[in-house]
Amino acid sequence: MRVIIVKDYEEMSRKAAKIVSDRLHRKLDLVLGLSTGSTSVGMYQELIKAHKEKGLNFSKVRTFNLDEYCGLSPDHPQSYHYFMWYNLFNHINIKPENVYIPRGEVENAEAFCNWYEQKIKEEGGIDLQILGIGRDGHIGFNEPGSSLGSRTRIKTLTEETVEDNSRFFERKEDVPRYAITMGLGTISEARECLLLASGANKAEAVKRCIEGPVSAETTASLLQLHPKVIIVVDEEAAKNLKRKDYYRYAERMAEKLEVR
Repeated sequence: MRVIIVKDYEEMSRKAAKIVSDRLHRKLDLVLGLSTGSTSVGMYQELIKAHKEKGLNFSKVRTFNLDEYCGLSPDHPQSYHYFMWYNLFNHINIKPENVYIPRGEVENAEAFCNWYEQKIKEEGGIDLQILGIGRDGHIGFNEPGSSLGSRTRIKTLTEETVEDNSRFFERKEDVPRYAITMGLGTISEARECLLLASGANKAEAVKRCIEGPVSAETTASLLQLHPKVIIVVDEEAAKNLKRKDYYRYAERMAEKLEVR
């Protein structure tokens, strides 16, 4: 696990975008797992900038989103379909047929979830999975108590998650109580994971993710078992980490190796 501590949200966004860009330069038909939420917006803005100013090419990229609210149509302003097209896809040269986002309105959710899992396999698996982290340490909508081997499915959201997401809705009562999410087993099969966190309200979750025990209570802690993980956090989100000095030292040494 590589932990990169940066100054603030803006630097976190630039660093994350550079990592994504580097992977895309190495593999033009990259399969990207994408996240939503305010944490990822800055990174998407940097990727759009790289596309427009430096020609970063998304024409062969395939994307799979982590999750979607149940009951929201793709054109609902708070749906993750809407979020992704508004914040990223409308501004780059990705082909619409290469974009996969869970559908919140399906008659047979189980069949859809099985199809989504199969489609990821048919596309060769996810090369780089982008992740955020909730205040309770969840990734995707894999709330505390989720099976560490879970697959794409419908998940009931905790009151804390509903409260956190209510700022995007007119009323708390409007926040959906269910979501379709990639499972922890699905996420762990990505070849590489990139988790982003910003702000003091994420500090305890970041600590438990990186330095706590692997536990279903903090689903992000599963990343400790993954062979290739990069975590980029700003100073506020990193403030509770006990080994901050080591992470900074290790990153300086890694940069020296890259220079060589």
